[in-house]
Amino acid sequence: MDYLGPLDIMRMLQSGDIPYDAVWPASSIWLTLGDTNRVLDHSQTTSISPVVFGIKQSLAEELGFVGTDVYIADIIEAIENDQLNFAMTSATQSNSGASAYIGFLTVIAGKEEGLTSEDLTDEAVREQITTLLSGVNRSSGSSNWLVDLFLSGGYDAMVNYETLIIQTNLELEKNNQETLYMVYPVDGLSLSDSPLAYVDHDNDDMEALFLELQNYLLSDEAQNEIEKTGKRSAYGTIRPENEKVFRSEWGMDTERVLAAIRWPQADVIMEALSLYQSQFKKPALTMYVLDFSGSMHGDGYDQMIAALEEVLIPENAAENLLLGTSEDLTYLIPFGSGVLDVESEKGNAEELYTDAKSYELSGSTYMYEGIIEALERLALDNESELDKYNPAVVVLTDGMPNGDKDFLDLERFYKDYAYDIPVFSIMFGSASDDELSKIANLTRARVFDGRENLIEAFQQVKGYN
Repeated sequence: MDYLGPLDIMRMLQSGDIPYDAVWPASSIWLTLGDTNRVLDHSQTTSISPVVFGIKQSLAEELGFVGTDVYIADIIEAIENDQLNFAMTSATQSNSGASAYIGFLTVIAGKEEGLTSEDLTDEAVREQITTLLSGVNRSSGSSNWLVDLFLSGGYDAMVNYETLIIQTNLELEKNNQETLYMVYPVDGLSLSDSPLAYVDHDNDDMEALFLELQNYLLSDEAQNEIEKTGKRSAYGTIRPENEKVFRSEWGMDTERVLAAIRWPQADVIMEALSLYQSQFKKPALTMYVLDFSGSMHGDGYDQMIAALEEVLIPENAAENLLLGTSEDLTYLIPFGSGVLDVESEKGNAEELYTDAKSYELSGSTYMYEGIIEALERLALDNESELDKYNPAVVVLTDGMPNGDKDFLDLERFYKDYAYDIPVFSIMFGSASDDELSKIANLTRARVFDGRENLIEAFQQVKGYN
């Protein structure tokens, strides 16, 4: 089994080059969007988990969300009143984020029969979805990593699968911390249906094996085990013996019928996802701290420039649903034996790609100087408006840092800085995994491995801001 994001599965299906016997995304929508070549068969839902808000119990009570129906309008009002912000996965990188986002849009547009392209041009719809997404205070490319982020502390709410909020609450309980109350927006609920589908390679023996696996997963025995993990059965039900997993004090009602939104047509979904990335989501403020030391000569430099081409040139970024908003701020902070000239652009960052190609490779690896420079500029240039952005520092290096500053200098600066700014790293060449992991742990971020596919690593990290 290989793990891929929903858009990766969709694109693989569209390409027709599918080196697998089955696909198992989080939602059927990715099969609908991807199976343009009609190669899938025997698609069956294997479990169901709604996408919900998990809000700290005390805050949910303060907002009046406990024991009552909550509507998307109530969520928007709480955001407008600065009473609620939340962590959520990227709608263009993760199924939970995409599902929640399409649900929000459908309700805001008032379209029970499904969202249309015309709805996406409505100024009132655009204004409200932008307001709702302004409540996102941390973004993630992965639903599971969002749980890890939340458990690191300092957050009041997140949007995620019901099953993952159950797991979060179990960990919070174990650590004697306040648990989350689950809010199921009655007018905008999205469901993950975990479909398992066969890829028809005209192999009868393989098809028989697939059906044997699928029949087992849908058997009473397997469905019972699935429910114990906090997922509902393939039919949305829960056996009496498993109801203890779905606790009422966490806002869970196993008797309530889950009425999900109607998904729009495939072309509308893709248009909505593109608008999320380029217009509706909170703008990104990205500091690329890039290694231009002498060790980058050859493949390292070529790969880095190719990766920047994919994220900084608009048509390439748009193709992979990575195109930013007109309000995005992007910085290049190159380093060698010290920090080189820093460049920045608002909106279209194509000129930064040209700038990147103009830097010369030389000197040592003053990585920590580059990271501290990025954080200092965030504080000096944007401190008063930082809440308007999803800020992140992205470090790329192929070697060991050997400048005058070290991790302890960064740690002291970061703790004095007192802002929740993640410092993500993309590792390749002989970069130190231990060193980069320490930075990620300090700043509640991740390390991405770019040694096999640096372009893919750049694309992944953009899902986190």
